[in-house]
Amino acid sequence: MRVDEPAAPWRAAAERALYGPGGFFVREAPAAHFRTAVHASSQFAWAVARLLIRVDRALGQPAVLTFTDVGAGRGELVAGVVEALPEAVADRLRPCAVERAPRPPGLDPRIEWRTQPPEGAEGLLFANEWLDNVPLDVAETDPDGVPRYVLVTRTGEERLGAPVGGADAAWLRRWWPAPPEPGTRAEIGRPRDAAWAAAAGSLARGLAVAVDYAHTRERRPPLGTLTGYREGRTVRPVPDGGCDLTAHVALDACAGPGAVLLPQRAALRALGVDGRRPPLSLAAEDPAAYLRALGRAGQAAELTDPAGLGGFTWLVQPAGIASPLP
Repeated sequence: MRVDEPAAPWRAAAERALYGPGGFFVREAPAAHFRTAVHASSQFAWAVARLLIRVDRALGQPAVLTFTDVGAGRGELVAGVVEALPEAVADRLRPCAVERAPRPPGLDPRIEWRTQPPEGAEGLLFANEWLDNVPLDVAETDPDGVPRYVLVTRTGEERLGAPVGGADAAWLRRWWPAPPEPGTRAEIGRPRDAAWAAAAGSLARGLAVAVDYAHTRERRPPLGTLTGYREGRTVRPVPDGGCDLTAHVALDACAGPGAVLLPQRAALRALGVDGRRPPLSLAAEDPAAYLRALGRAGQAAELTDPAGLGGFTWLVQPAGIASPLP
């Protein structure tokens, strides 16, 4: 790295690259670069709609039921949930998409496009693969065993900066204790904890759910997880605005009072997403119905595969109600 090339902590560099003027997520549709459960199958939106119906019942069917999709991308999930709801629920629904990119053309006019969740809502707040794109700082242990901030240039060149101190050091001690071996890395999840607390705290009553690739204190990755994505491929993380920048989430640190962590496989199965093949007898009785059921089973199997999308973790946090998920 040239000595005159400016470097910044990873959090600031990623904020600029992803959300600054002309940033990656400001101009790019996420679906063009990576595939989420929302894009894999309409059954995911159907399952979220089913969860929203359970939340509605737990709330006593309020006059206004809010569904808030945080990190909405181009509104695919919230639009799918609106379509999947029965009329009696849809007529009371206030659907909100929370995203920093401009509103996409052609989106259902019933959907509010916002930069922040509505305050005091009653309903379901759902954040699918949002927290992994909340920028954070990276720490690396130096040869003396001291965790230091990692600085990075726009071209991806890294060097070590000042020792980690203050609230960040306290977070590391509690949630990601740094091994003494030089070169080990940690991702300081404090900004994500704050982002989730603010989002979940916007609910007056209801349920807040965050879905992401995650790890817990007992099994933190020793080299971190920061990576880049472009056009469906993993690439070197470079904060130049040319790729997605993502890192797995310490969801146990984010979790508020009463929250539980569930594998996506378990959560979706509890909501009726079942990957079992239909009985062969159906093929003889109604071949078209069999093929449709077989297609749904294949999609459900992908959503619940523990080696793929089923490997996501759900952070389920109730607010003033009993959780409608086990």
